[in-house]
Amino acid sequence: MAHWIRYENQGQSGFGTVENDSIKVYAGELFGGKRPTGAVLALAAVKVLTPTQPTKMVALWNNFHALAAKLGNAVPPEPLYFLKGNNSFLAHGETIRVPASYSGKVVYEGELGIVIGKRCKAVTEAEAPGHVFGYTCINDVTAAEILNQDASFAQWARAKSFDTFGVFGPVIATGLDPSALVVKTVLNGQERQNYAVADMIFSPARLVSLISQDMTLEPGDVIACGTSLGVGSMKPGSSVSIVIDGIGTLSNRYE
Repeated sequence: MAHWIRYENQGQSGFGTVENDSIKVYAGELFGGKRPTGAVLALAAVKVLTPTQPTKMVALWNNFHALAAKLGNAVPPEPLYFLKGNNSFLAHGETIRVPASYSGKVVYEGELGIVIGKRCKAVTEAEAPGHVFGYTCINDVTAAEILNQDASFAQWARAKSFDTFGVFGPVIATGLDPSALVVKTVLNGQERQNYAVADMIFSPARLVSLISQDMTLEPGDVIACGTSLGVGSMKPGSSVSIVIDGIGTLSNRYE
């Protein structure tokens, strides 16, 4: 297992593996040829970046049995998803901002993220794991009251894609079994979500396969697997953390 991170140090971006409080620096390309340089940086001395620069983030709706049952939603026959705008992407430690054009409820959604490592088009479920680089933490922030405020048009893109609303990181964990993971969300020190990835309607491999039938997934693209019980609102001044043991903790403030 490895934990890959992107960072900025003295105005230059780089990547490497996190071990304890240090980063072992690599050269090359994260999804191509990469090699250790022998250099080591203190994690506290760098600025953490989003672990990839995706061409897109594909995000699931209604992908957990427990939440579907609570909301009275039928189990969908195929994945239901939307895209979050590239402008929304935000790294660990950065600030989620209150939108200037919206004063309603803003909610956190703790999720598992699948990071694509190899170009992926129309792959089978058996082939899909070979196209996955690893897994990350996601906070799929949502302007909840915008979503259905117009009866003629559900505004998924706007509600989900305000600047700073696509939070993910801090690392990509490789070499783990996603079905054994548990997603937790902690708001102002209080646990609000705690659910098993095994409750997903469409498993990570199945998601990658089915979505790849619709659109080509590029290295660095992220699939947000959807959330489960415990979604709630954030007030300005809140701190929110998405915790997935085996991956890490994604922490941000909402201001």
